[in-house]
Amino acid sequence: MFRNNYDNDSVTFSPQGRIFQVEYAQEAVKQGSVVVGIVSKTHAVLAALKRNAEELSSYQQKIIPIDAHYGLALAGLASDARVLSNFMKQQSLASRLTYDRPIALADITARIGDRAQTNTQQYGKRPYGVGLLIAGVDARGPHLFEFQPSGVTQEMVACGIGARSQMARTYLERHLESFESSSRDELIKHALRAVKESLSQDKELTLDNTSLAVSGVDEPFKLYEGEEVVNFLETTFERREEGDEGQAAGEGMEVDS
Repeated sequence: MFRNNYDNDSVTFSPQGRIFQVEYAQEAVKQGSVVVGIVSKTHAVLAALKRNAEELSSYQQKIIPIDAHYGLALAGLASDARVLSNFMKQQSLASRLTYDRPIALADITARIGDRAQTNTQQYGKRPYGVGLLIAGVDARGPHLFEFQPSGVTQEMVACGIGARSQMARTYLERHLESFESSSRDELIKHALRAVKESLSQDKELTLDNTSLAVSGVDEPFKLYEGEEVVNFLETTFERREEGDEGQAAGEGMEVDS
């Protein structure tokens, strides 16, 4: 059997039980630039690497504020993320108008998961080719959820998706135990360093290609871009480089002796 006999729509299973349209959508997520999310007891942080198609174009928006208490970071097709983000904004507004309270992150994540999974059950539709990290603080505290094109959603302590995100996840796994008790500034540094790990050696995080968003127990969701990111980048990497130089000098003295 040829693979392309079973990839014309999202409701046909291959003999191995696979839905190729969903797998193609997941490949689109892997082609997107990396985004990272981390939560502690008090804060949730999203960090993202932005791309521009060419030097004459603007950078793609990677983090979208949804409500005062949460937002999302995307990897994959931005057009599909826009559809889902508009749906989430409508649901969030309906919760405030109907119940006079912000929607819980678990509820809104479950709703977009159901919406995405419906596209794998109806002929003529296709899976959303985007992965999302949904982060914020609700009445139950800080949360981070991962959304996949198949409709699978899961709560995470830390997560990275997109191109070369395995390196970012490796960094997150090494520091996993420290996230829960981390302060706001420490959490931001971990998120930026995780994004930096996914870059090739000839690339750096700059104010143009970096997005950062923070939400806390007593802090509304806020997106930092452009000049607002400079201070975070300086405090995260300059001190680290100085420490690395000092460590290298110490190692050199030890070898000479």
